[in-house]
Amino acid sequence: MNKFMTLMIMAALMVGGCKGKQEKTTNESGEEMSAIEDGQQTEQDEWTVLFDGTSFDGWHVYPNKEVPAAWQLEDGAMILRPDDVREDGNRFNLVTDKEYTDFVLSLEWMVTEGANSGIMWGVVALPKYIEPYYTGPEIQVLDNINHPDAKNGTTHQAGALYDMIAPAEDVVKPIGEWNTYEITINHKTNEGIVVLNGTKVVEFPVVGEGWATMVANSKFADWEDFGKYKTGKIALQDHGEKISIGYRNIKIKEL
Repeated sequence: MNKFMTLMIMAALMVGGCKGKQEKTTNESGEEMSAIEDGQQTEQDEWTVLFDGTSFDGWHVYPNKEVPAAWQLEDGAMILRPDDVREDGNRFNLVTDKEYTDFVLSLEWMVTEGANSGIMWGVVALPKYIEPYYTGPEIQVLDNINHPDAKNGTTHQAGALYDMIAPAEDVVKPIGEWNTYEITINHKTNEGIVVLNGTKVVEFPVVGEGWATMVANSKFADWEDFGKYKTGKIALQDHGEKISIGYRNIKIKEL
């Protein structure tokens, strides 16, 4: 083997050995930074923060109103405190400005005594509806001990796909403590998954015959637009009572 060929092989090996490693670069201040090659992303980059604890940017009240004083920022959380501003019939359902189709939603929630709320997806603001639940299916948030809806069956309790699939077990923390949800909605794989406090409690299809059967056997059977939209907003429900509910650390990973 001649000297030229030897040098070419050595160069090729050096280039190959560099792949997958981090390149070093500098910012405007001259500080050294790392960049991931080959289009790889860190886990942090895959998530988008929907609520960072400091503002309601990216949210509004359904269907198209500004966030009112009933929702307050406290210790990095959004807290619904409707006591002084609740009037007959008015609701303060929060919805995202952006629409989503396939995603993993991660958040924390906390209820006070007697509280009722829920997380909905596929919400579309149609003029004929005053509530997001006419289009958006709901993962229940509830005080399982004191709210009367808990007595209507396990499909109405925290962790349930509301009125359709009951949680496999009750792993809800006591009133006043923070619970975690990781909710997966994936139309490409036809999967809906609810993980409550680290335990998978609900799994269900999101499209097709399986979904249609669940809806047909629920209170939503005759609701023409319920669960119809694959793409829609995410909603945090105001159930209409003068009771506080809290959410924090809300982020989403689109699939």
